[in-house]
Amino acid sequence: MKNADIKRLLYTHLLCIFSIILSIFIPSFFLENFSVLETHLMWLCICSVFVTAVNLVLYVVVKPNASSKRSSLSYKVTRFLKCCFYFLMSCFVFHVIFVLYGAPLIELVLETFLFAVILSTFTTVPCLCLLGPNLKAWLRVFSRNGVTSVWENSLQITTISSFLGTWLGAFPIPLDWERPWQVWPISCTLGATFGYVAGLIISPLWIYWNRKQLTYKNN
Repeated sequence: MKNADIKRLLYTHLLCIFSIILSIFIPSFFLENFSVLETHLMWLCICSVFVTAVNLVLYVVVKPNASSKRSSLSYKVTRFLKCCFYFLMSCFVFHVIFVLYGAPLIELVLETFLFAVILSTFTTVPCLCLLGPNLKAWLRVFSRNGVTSVWENSLQITTISSFLGTWLGAFPIPLDWERPWQVWPISCTLGATFGYVAGLIISPLWIYWNRKQLTYKNN
């Protein structure tokens, strides 16, 4: 494992964190009374766009899984459409899971769906950028000893930390603190965001710390 790969991973993760920071401050220059809490649904949309755009740009620039095979225009268009379909399916699946775990079925549908969108942005979009619409590759990466690069190792950590943050974010909702961030699904989306950011910070540090023990097999 080369230290240069870990440095590239760290720089890309810092840019992803920077995209979230931009989604918090830039809209306030153009939208009146914009804030993460008061206009939470709008922020979810903006944050999703920013993070997705940065992930796509980084994938094109860094090319962690560069391959010369199947590079025709028709293949790229098909791959892009499949990625869009996978992302939408991810949003709907997360939405259903949230409802099964107690989210309102009829009321707050938009809030629940946008929560699913932001969680898909933090988990599904990186998977699509790195692995493409390939379920076998997804299962391989998230199985034990299935990773083949620092990028896939990082993908494991950031995805798990996003889910963990979402789960932890649900705990304050039933408490009677009467805080504005306890309204559904604000605490969960903030938990997912903090979990995603924590994963982006922790993963390159963990990989660097364990670089001598980590070995990757080629596909």
